[in-house]
Amino acid sequence: MRKLLLLTTVILVGLVFMARLFYLQVYGGDTYNIYEDSAIRKVFNYPKRGYVYDRNGKLLVANQPSYDVMVIPREIGFMDSLKLNEFCKLLKITPEDYDRKLKSAVNYSQRLPSPFVPQLSKTDYAVLQEKMRKFEGFYIQKRSLRSYQTTIGANVLGDIGEVNRRIINKQPYYRLGDLIGKQGIEKTYEQTLRGVKGIKFIQKDRFNKNIGPYKEGTFDTLPKPGKDVTITIDSKLQAYGELLMTNKRGGIVAIEPSTGEILAMVSGPSYNPNLLVGRNRSKNFTKLYNDSIAKPLFDRGLQAMYPPGSPFKTLNALVALQEGVVSTEDRVSCSMGYRYGNRRMGCHAHRSPVNMNSGIYESCNAYFATAYRKIIDKYESPADGMDNWSNHIKSFGLGNYLNNDLSVGQPGKVPSAATYNRGYGKNKWYTTFTISNAIGQGEVLATPIQLANMAAAIGNRGYYYTPHIIKKIEGDSINKEFTTPKYTTIDTKHFEPVVQGMFDVYNKGTAKTLQIKGIEIAGKTGTAENFAIIDSVKTQLTDHSIFVAFAPKDNPKIAIAVFVENGYFGSRFAGRMASLMIEYYLRGEITRTDMENFVLRYSLEHEYDKPYSTEPFGINRQTLLDPIDDKEFRNLLKLKAQIPKS
Repeated sequence: MRKLLLLTTVILVGLVFMARLFYLQVYGGDTYNIYEDSAIRKVFNYPKRGYVYDRNGKLLVANQPSYDVMVIPREIGFMDSLKLNEFCKLLKITPEDYDRKLKSAVNYSQRLPSPFVPQLSKTDYAVLQEKMRKFEGFYIQKRSLRSYQTTIGANVLGDIGEVNRRIINKQPYYRLGDLIGKQGIEKTYEQTLRGVKGIKFIQKDRFNKNIGPYKEGTFDTLPKPGKDVTITIDSKLQAYGELLMTNKRGGIVAIEPSTGEILAMVSGPSYNPNLLVGRNRSKNFTKLYNDSIAKPLFDRGLQAMYPPGSPFKTLNALVALQEGVVSTEDRVSCSMGYRYGNRRMGCHAHRSPVNMNSGIYESCNAYFATAYRKIIDKYESPADGMDNWSNHIKSFGLGNYLNNDLSVGQPGKVPSAATYNRGYGKNKWYTTFTISNAIGQGEVLATPIQLANMAAAIGNRGYYYTPHIIKKIEGDSINKEFTTPKYTTIDTKHFEPVVQGMFDVYNKGTAKTLQIKGIEIAGKTGTAENFAIIDSVKTQLTDHSIFVAFAPKDNPKIAIAVFVENGYFGSRFAGRMASLMIEYYLRGEITRTDMENFVLRYSLEHEYDKPYSTEPFGINRQTLLDPIDDKEFRNLLKLKAQIPKS
């Protein structure tokens, strides 16, 4: 019996061992992770990042070699004071920097490599390479940084920077020290541009010395280069727009109506994209980020939400026609404004009465206040009328992000009944509470890209393509969403009288001094009131200058929106800039040098965040212009001359 017990015990133990071995080899084999094996060194081979070209094939972004000093903390050899000082001198850091960087690396991992000193120059690399063998635990890893072949379009192109732990946790592809697109096209198309890293596995012996490829390189992979991309931006038009925005703040967005391709996306003030490359990136980014006055990192073309002002009247005209509450010949009297109850909405002097055509080109507030009230009051309740109006407006792409491929943006604001229910209480408000919406003030907010898209939809007589920045991807196709038209809620037949009114803005209206001979432009001026809280008091600042346009009037090739902060009335700066941009794009030259000189000559820097009048509202609305000196003006003309003609 004892023999049988012993034999049974041996058999059972043997079966347990066999079962465990079987499990480990068959089912538990995936627990081994070559990336976690401390006996194998991992060397990443970074791919070439894809190039970026403009719509005409001009190279905008290329690559340049960069060298990172990497560290594996557990492999660092003994460092006496002489050796440490020599190493720090080679890296151009202090011993205190060494301790801080080493501590950061240890916190990340004792056995995984992490960047110690990133982005060495070629000169520093050449000096250091010969002596790296003396410093165990450190090695040099080659990668590429961006090389910007231009000084424009920083907000469009974006930049790349090191990943943080949050990104690493979300995307295991990245490791500490890897670079990722942070803004602009670099961020949106990161996976397309970055390629795929290659990797070599090096076997180490018990003394931590490399002894050759792990399993003869069976697990090694080659890097896959990133794909080149062509963006929709016309770099010449972009450069010209940035020139016009010198000494001013605002945004310019130009779109090709027939495709939705963004031709220019200017944000002012801007900066040189080369500032965010190399070892000075962090320092320069901090300076740009902390500039709370100019805010160069704030993309005003995409993120700044402004009252759209009078250009918004064109949409109210279209909605009124669609709803059948007005005809093109209905006339409205205007005596310097529109009265409702005991209140009055002011208007500038013009002939009266006006119909839709003259209401548009004269920009009559009384006409559009009347049309707006008829739209809302058509329905049983103001809430029903408001929601119906809101849906029409939103069909033009206002009040949402447009679903574009841009890295930042704001949705703007189109109010609905819910907006006023929250503010006044349900069924406790009337149409007159919202009357400012008639003229693009009130609760309506829009970004320059939304206004440019609105102009494109009007120019197309009722549809638009989602504005986008990508034109072509090497070996791939772009999102079908960008080639599918989006239709507004307005019938095509209603657009022609509104387009004619915008055309007459140039012929005999508020932009008649901005004509470009030989180019039929349809546009609309706008002046948006501008308030700020200063010392706890609501203070009126200089009005914003707004202009939207498209050209030619029929089958337009460009639609544009210009917003100049504190630029006063629409034709003063925004209108001039829009006309100049249109001529430059369609002809490649400027004939209205008088308008160009005016825009370049005057600065608005003295206007920002300052009250422009201490007199009662409406008495003194004209601000003094601040001319730049002749030397700066000549420099701006030289910059213009440097923009390639073809």
